[in-house]
Amino acid sequence: MKLKLLATAAVGAAALVLGQTPEGSLSVLSQAAAQVRPQVGAALKAASDLLKAGKAQEAMAKIREAEAVPGRNADENATLEGLRLSAASRLGDADGMVKAYDALNAAGKLPAANKLPTMESIAGTYLRAGNGAKALEWVNKYYAAGGNSPAMKQVQSAAQLRSGDVGTILKDTLADISADEKAGRAPSQDKLNTALWAANKKGDSGTESVLIQKLLNYYPTKQLWAQSLGTLQSKKGFAAGRYQVDILRLKLATDNMSGANDYMELAQLAGAAGYPDEGKKVLEKGFATGVVKPTDDNARPKRLADLLDKRIAEAKAAQATAEQTARGAREGDDLVKLGFALVQRGQAAPGIKLIDEGIAKGNLKRPDDAKLYLGLAQFLAGESAKAQATWRTVKGADGSADLAGLWSVYARSAKK
Repeated sequence: MKLKLLATAAVGAAALVLGQTPEGSLSVLSQAAAQVRPQVGAALKAASDLLKAGKAQEAMAKIREAEAVPGRNADENATLEGLRLSAASRLGDADGMVKAYDALNAAGKLPAANKLPTMESIAGTYLRAGNGAKALEWVNKYYAAGGNSPAMKQVQSAAQLRSGDVGTILKDTLADISADEKAGRAPSQDKLNTALWAANKKGDSGTESVLIQKLLNYYPTKQLWAQSLGTLQSKKGFAAGRYQVDILRLKLATDNMSGANDYMELAQLAGAAGYPDEGKKVLEKGFATGVVKPTDDNARPKRLADLLDKRIAEAKAAQATAEQTARGAREGDDLVKLGFALVQRGQAAPGIKLIDEGIAKGNLKRPDDAKLYLGLAQFLAGESAKAQATWRTVKGADGSADLAGLWSVYARSAKK
């Protein structure tokens, strides 16, 4: 009787590990309990008790003690390996789990219903131990065996990150994102960030831009806009110096101005670029919010406001002459610039007409910039559909396409 109790207790522990009761799928071991010899059964009973007490390390020592007994039969081995699987899992010993899994599987003692969960547990244990390659090996075995757990997808992505296989990470994550979108689901922010990281590591700037826009489209928070604008400025190939005013425009639109310096810088840059009306509006917004005070820094903001007023008056007085000169030029750049200035002055229709005229004239120094600003002019004029269509034609690799994409995302979420 004592022999049977020892063996049954050990079998019960093994069965618990495998997700079954002794009366369930592992009942064959219970029925064969009498075949477990005292020198094996005593050690396994002790291992079972230690596991129940949360002492996995001590339990493993007892398991090794039982393992040292020569001539073990199949039932002794199955019970031993079931306990090993439990103890190894608690210890984070993935190699020990694999040894137990392989032995049970080869002996036909691992219930079919428990194979996939055990494989998933092994992959996760390898991942937590920092062994991405082994985790991926078991992820692949899991999928080859027909597994489809969403949790395993996360293990797979994390393991790929550890392994540095960015090409596979990007391909698989983009496929997941596409599947979510086709099913009408918003891809998770973690999934989009993983793909963005992989695209950046791979140097795939086109995909990187698309993913930034997807993130902002699905999760348009102020903080994410700030992060995205910061990332864009450090992106390889982005003409940060030339597009400084454009970054500040988006910071203003998304409520990400960092303080008085940002308002002052945008106002100055806009004025210097030929858009004094825009500069004055930026400054007035800074005054209205209290972030900028006219008397700050020895009244520097007040002096800038006066200078912008002067330039606005000069631009109005010279408008007709400037247009005539621009029409006589070989290039259309000045017409685009004058048109955008008119839009900023509140004269959207004639301003957009001038921009269109400049683009049609051609010989533009930067054609994609012209289309970027035409789209922005259309958006400011309330012609969002036209703006979206215009921004889709911007293809510049120097940052114009990135900016057009970001304005497109912002325009879709902007308050009407």
